[in-house]
Amino acid sequence: MTQQHLNYPAKTCEIDRLVTHDRLVDAALKGSKTQQRRNGVYGYPGERFDLNQETFVITALERQSLGNMTEQDAQAEGFPNLEMYKQLIISMHGGMDWNDTHQVWVHSFKKQSA
Repeated sequence: MTQQHLNYPAKTCEIDRLVTHDRLVDAALKGSKTQQRRNGVYGYPGERFDLNQETFVITALERQSLGNMTEQDAQAEGFPNLEMYKQLIISMHGGMDWNDTHQVWVHSFKKQSA
């Protein structure tokens, strides 16, 4: 781990797995998705990843409880509102209930300028 990443835990998955669903990839490519929440760390600030031959860079990484998500956070995830985001997360993770105290890692990113 490099010096700049000492403030974060080790990665739990590779960065190329950060944004994988087609609809969310499309939203990131259009600029309407700028965040991805995961249970673990997939990338560190400054790290780059590619989606359909476009390069993105992680701009921030922080912990957040699901209960602290805002409507703006849901929109940054590529959803019109928080309720739709919650419904998708629950449907994707069978048997899961929305737990406001559950901590996730928020990966913020932007498209790399050419």
